[in-house]
Order: sequence, then C-alpha cells, then structure tokens
Amino acid sequence: MTNCWLQSGGAMAEQTRHHDWASTPLGPLEQWPDVLKTTVALCLASSFPQAIVWGPEFITLYNDAFLPILGDKPDALGRPFSEIWREVWSDISPIADAAYAGQATFIENFPLVIERGNGPEQAYFTFCYSPIRDPQGKVMGMLDIVTETTATVFLARRLAVLDTIGNALGNATDAETIMTVTTRLLAAHLQVSNCAYADMDTDEDGFTIRGNWAAAGSPSIVGRYRLADFGELAVNRLRAGQPLIIHNNLLELSPGEAATFQALGLTATICMPLIKEGRLSALMAIHDKAARVWSPYDLALLGEVTERSWAHIERVRADAAVREGMAAYAELNATLEHRVEERTTLLARTEAALRESQKLEAIGQLTGGVAHDFNNLLTIIRSSVDFLRRPNLPEDRRQRYMSAVSDTVERASKLTSQLLAFARRQPLNPEVFNVGQRVRNISEMLETVTGARIHIHVELPGHPCYIRADSSQFETALINIALNARDAMDGQGTLMLRVEGNQPLPRIRGDAGARRPFIAISLTDTGAGIPSGTFGRIFEPFFTTKEVGKGTGLGLSQVFGFAKQSGGNVDVTSTVGQGTMFTLYLPQVEPEESFESDEQEAPELPPQRYPCRILIVEDNVEVGRFATQILQDLGYQTTWATNAEQALELVGPQVLAFDAIFSDVVMPGITGVALAKELRRRRPDLPIILTSGYSEELAEDGYEGFEFLAKPYSADQVSRILTRAMLKR
Repeated sequence: MTNCWLQSGGAMAEQTRHHDWASTPLGPLEQWPDVLKTTVALCLASSFPQAIVWGPEFITLYNDAFLPILGDKPDALGRPFSEIWREVWSDISPIADAAYAGQATFIENFPLVIERGNGPEQAYFTFCYSPIRDPQGKVMGMLDIVTETTATVFLARRLAVLDTIGNALGNATDAETIMTVTTRLLAAHLQVSNCAYADMDTDEDGFTIRGNWAAAGSPSIVGRYRLADFGELAVNRLRAGQPLIIHNNLLELSPGEAATFQALGLTATICMPLIKEGRLSALMAIHDKAARVWSPYDLALLGEVTERSWAHIERVRADAAVREGMAAYAELNATLEHRVEERTTLLARTEAALRESQKLEAIGQLTGGVAHDFNNLLTIIRSSVDFLRRPNLPEDRRQRYMSAVSDTVERASKLTSQLLAFARRQPLNPEVFNVGQRVRNISEMLETVTGARIHIHVELPGHPCYIRADSSQFETALINIALNARDAMDGQGTLMLRVEGNQPLPRIRGDAGARRPFIAISLTDTGAGIPSGTFGRIFEPFFTTKEVGKGTGLGLSQVFGFAKQSGGNVDVTSTVGQGTMFTLYLPQVEPEESFESDEQEAPELPPQRYPCRILIVEDNVEVGRFATQILQDLGYQTTWATNAEQALELVGPQVLAFDAIFSDVVMPGITGVALAKELRRRRPDLPIILTSGYSEELAEDGYEGFEFLAKPYSADQVSRILTRAMLKR
C-alpha cells in the first residue's frame, strides 16, 4: 500500500510512505478488527479522495487523491481538522460532530477556495463522513470521502443564467434593449463593477461602447475609444481572437497601459473578442474596480453570452433593415404591382412548360445512370460476400473483403445523399478538417474504385492545410472527378492528386477572383481530354457524353455546386489527346482550438449513477431491432415504441422516464419531428436524436436544433452522436 501517508499517535512526525503499523492506537496490524483493516485498505487503494481522522479530530491518514483537496495545506497530517479548515470549520463541525457521535452524514456542494498552483480557485465538494469504531463499538475516528462537484455546480449556474437572459430577451426588438438587459443580468450574476458591449469600427481599432451596466459607485464607460490606447497586449490578443484577461492591471501592465484602465476606474478585466468573417467585429467585457482572480467559469460564461448577444443583436438589426426596406419597396411598388404580377404569372407558366418538356428526358437519363452506378456497387458487395462464404479464407483477405463491403455501402449512401441534395438542396454540414490527410485517405480508396491499371500519385504540402466544408460532400466531389478521369483514360493511365495551400483564387469563367488564401486540390489525368464542343457544358446537370444508362450527368454538377456553396470554385484545363486537370479551390482557414485530427475519438460520458435509459421510436421492425441491439451493446437500457403515439404514452407528462430519445422521422401518424417538438416542450433539456434516410420535412425545414443521424448508420456513429447529445445537457 503506497498511496497514502500514515501519522501514528496523532503527533507530528516525518511524512513517509513506510508505515509502523504497530504504533497505531489499536496495536499491531494483525490485532486490528477485520472491518478496520478493510476500511484502511479501501482508503489507501481508492481513486476517490479519502482521509481518516483519528479521535477526536486529528488527520491520521489520507491517500494521494486527497492531496488536491488540501491545496495549499500539504502539512495537514497529524493536525486537528478544525485547524486545517479554520475558515469553514463552523460549517463543517456539525457533521463532523455527528460522525463522532456515531452517525454517518454528508454535506453537498460545499464551497472551498483552494490554491492549486494558478492562484486561488473557487471549488465545490461533497463530503461524506462515516464513523470508525473499535472492537467494542466505540467511535474512534471517522472516514472522510470527498467528491469534487465544481464542474456540475458551474454548469448548472451557467445554464440558469443563460436561460434567464434568453427568457428576458424573448420579445426584444431592438439592439439597445438586448445590450441593456444582457449587461445588467450578467453583471449582477458575476457581481462585477461594469459589464459592457462594444461595436468595432472597420479599421479594427476604433470601437464604440453602446451598452454598459455600472454598479453603484462605478462610473459609466459608454463612449468611443481606440484599442491601441489600451496597450500592445490588448491589441495582439483581441485581434487574434483571444480573450484579454487581467487580474490586476497595476501589476500586470506597464504604467502607461494601466493608467488607461485606471482612468476608467477599472483594475480587473476580461474582454472577449468576437471574430466574424475573419475580422474583429465586436467586444464584450466584464470589469471590476478591485483586483480579482477570474475563474474558468467567468471566462466560459462571458464567451457564450458574447456569442449569443451578437446573434440577438444581428437578428434584430437585420429585421429592422428588412422592415425599412419592405416599407420603401411597398411605396415604390404601388404603381408597378399589377404589371409585375402579370409578368410573374407569364414567367411562371413559361417555366412550367419548360420543366414539363425537360422532365421525361431528365428522368430517363437519371434513372439509367443511377441504375448503372448502383449495379456497380452491388456487384462489389455481392462478389465480396461470395468470397467471405468460402471456408478457410485467410484473415487478410477476409478483412479486405469486409472493408470493401463497408466502403461500398458508404459510397452507395453518398450517392443517395448526392441525389437528395440535388433534388431538395439539402443543407451542407460544414466542419474544419485537414485537407491533406483527407486527400490521402481518399487516394487509398480510389485505388479500388479506379482499378489496378490506373496508377495514383499524391503530392501533399509539408504542413497541414485546413478548410471548413462538408467533409462528405468534399469526398464525393473528389470521387466524382476521379471517376470522370477513369472513364476518360478508359481504365488505364495515371491520376495525380495534388494539394497546395495559400493560393489566390483566379478568375474562373467570368467569376471574380480573390487574394485571400485558398487551398487548391487538383486532379490531373492522362486521358483523351475534353473536346472544345463539349467543354462549356461539362458542369450542366444531366449533361453526359456517356452511352445511355452509363451515367447520370450529376457528377461534375455536384462538384460545381459543392465548390460554390463552400465559398470557392472549380477550374478545368484540358488538351485533347493529352489529358485534363480539374482544380478545386476552397477557402483556407485556421484550425479550431478543439481540432486534433480528422478522426477524433468520441468524448466519454461522465460517470452515471445508473445506466442511461433510451427510448427508441421506430416503425420498421427490422430497423427497430437493429437499433435496440446497438444501444444495448453500447450499455444503454432501451425501450422500443413502434409509433409516436405509443412513445408519448411511455414518456409521461414530465418526460422523466428516459434520459434520451432516439427516433425515426418518417412514421405513420405523428412524425418524428412533431414528436421531438412536443417532447422538447415538455422537457427542454431532453437529448433527442432524429434519424432518417430521407424526409421532405427535414429537407424543407432543416434539423430545427435537434441532433440528426442519417440512415444507413453504424454502431460507431450511433455511439458518437448519442454521446455528443448527452454531453450537451
């Protein structure tokens, strides 16, 4: 047992990991009662902070996990409990006395200020005290088990204040009201001298404080200022999108910089920058006229309130601009309304006639092409399954065939997603990822897709390059270009994939270029090239030079649509007989702070007192059984309802019977979206995951704030999205 210190007899002595068990008040270790031996053994081995207090009140033993609780009190061994925590002894002594009297008791979420190396920190703990008795039953000490609850307390507080601010701003229609209410509520909650909101000028130096709440005795700081006047530290951190944190400007800043703050009556500051579209757009700050140690809770709360305040303010400003514009338009349109109506009606009829004339041809091309693509995918799956049925198949080949089936199912899913996105303009799901790593992964898959006679070479930059885009649509775009190259090379040749960062966006087909950095992803083939007669039509939907039933004509149109929706463009150069190069330009971004890799592991849920209870709502029997098995294998308790009406009966009025809902969208009767809205009305914090292969309701209105998992899904995807939803509670 090496996870503790033992001080015998209650007297101060040298702390050591070697123990003289014979010198304890109960004599040698072999004479101790079994229950006391077990208590000490569990204390020493436990990962929970534990200490033993020998009667009447001397700390005699504690394990390593108890050290952070002591903070700056490492010399506690052998000293009275009342002396170690003198500042809170009046609150702790009643429960300690109860333990000495033979009664197990506890105190929950007790506040302590602890020194942990970065200055004093406000922390919260639950202390559980149990009496320790000698063989005759007399209480000789107590066992103190401690659980830190700081994160739970801070989360509850943060959610409460955000909810209060949100409710107060529910009917706000102007920016001034939003600033006034937000700064007042935040300042009152954090007990600061000032809370202010400012808009930045376009030069990112001048700013105007428009909303400010000042405590009694604190001056108002509303007015215009220059960021440079507050010092180099403020300029560098805020323009870089990092918060400015000052505990005492008299100690941390130069005299000149500190004087600027002191002139406003400010000593401690947290200033949170708001970066939008690459520029410093706004600031929100909390100040105190006395020196103050800011906690991580203060910083996190200010950051979230800043984002929400900006969103509220931009919304009401946009609404006001729309109202003003609509009023002007209505006045101008008074004399033109009738003529516009006639022209609109005529145009609608013409467009309807044109769509009808194109419909049959488009459907024919689409049906044949999709059937061809799916037959190719099904061929891979069927062949792989046939090989997997063979006896004595080597493990490496079995793994290769299983990977082929999994990858092909993923490609089939992406094809349906591509069709849905084209038909319904399905919204993209952007994320920040490393382009080079993603291109390397795709190149390995392309070797299977393009065939063994096509050699694939990859050139990547020496440093990571990041974009913000829909990763699934990005992969689909590269695969579509690669498949086009495969057909152009008649299945034999060389395909070069190259990634270059910090590239300007050139003028492409009349579109303006841009000087800010873009990432260029080029795919060059050695095929037949594109004839001049068809060069200008390659991005048109349904246009294809392949035989009937050999292609949909959607591949390159998807590439073009993805590039434009992602803020970039796609260029193409070609020489007949020599080959073609497609270059996809996408805006380059900085990696997010939480970014670690393209394949991040799902975060772990905090320990639960009991298994989480999940209600599955799925009308399809096979899918319902599959989802139930996945969730049970993941360790959840499940209940399965086959429709929304049955689900509403099971959850109850307060929806307390379950910890999360996993529901299909398309069901007879009440849909999954309508069910989710009703459950969210009854219990706003309930995690809800919607899943569907396709839903017109979702295509038109989006996910409406709910987590969404597209079918087909894997067990790993279910685990990740359920973990993310539970962590958001």
